[in-house]
Amino acid sequence: MPPLLSIIIPAHNEESRLPASLEKVLAFLRTQEYDAEVIIVENGSNDRTAEIAKQASEQHPQVGWVQEILAGKGLAVRSGMLAAEGEFRFICDADLSMPIEEVNRFLPPDSPPYDVAIASREVPGAIRYDEPAYRHWIGRVFNWLVRVITLPGLQDTQCGFKCFRAEIAEDLFPDQTIHGWTFDVEVLFLAMRRGYRVIEIPISWYYNAGSRVRIFRDSFHMLTDLFRIRWNAIRGLYGEK
Repeated sequence: MPPLLSIIIPAHNEESRLPASLEKVLAFLRTQEYDAEVIIVENGSNDRTAEIAKQASEQHPQVGWVQEILAGKGLAVRSGMLAAEGEFRFICDADLSMPIEEVNRFLPPDSPPYDVAIASREVPGAIRYDEPAYRHWIGRVFNWLVRVITLPGLQDTQCGFKCFRAEIAEDLFPDQTIHGWTFDVEVLFLAMRRGYRVIEIPISWYYNAGSRVRIFRDSFHMLTDLFRIRWNAIRGLYGEK
């Protein structure tokens, strides 16, 4: 029997955060009645992340790891999603800015029916902690662009915690083309284009000063990716609508 839940942790140069976060995840899972697996995807690191992931897989039967040579969060998530076996496949940032205990809000019976559920810092009931005002407003401007260019209606596409039902993940991720930060906009665009039910679940979210996003450089690349997604759709790379 496959596990109910797969937790996929993309890990690029995460030697400082991964051990503590992994211990929190495993401690939480030990208290749950359902079966779960954790998949660490190390990609393009130049620190001890790969060694940490390998040791964790040797010490904990429910931990596996995948290694990608190239960097890129989207590439890491794609590899983890397609390697996972869980009925629900959950992307989990290594910083645990969303407390891992909230993952149960994405699982039955606590969640409403969905194909894709995205953690949201914007819908009613969500709470942000300690986020600098400038980062919040940059995020809101980018979300406005996302809604105008690609995904009308979704209030927070960039939160790093998302859950996919297994069959939906296996349909969407093989067609993902973007390997950087904007991969999730592309995957959500595909999901909505194919008629899948996408919902936002309010979460508590804690700002982490160690964010890997470089505000100005990455924001420019993410903006160009939005137009790339729209152009890909026009060219028919995502199939018929």
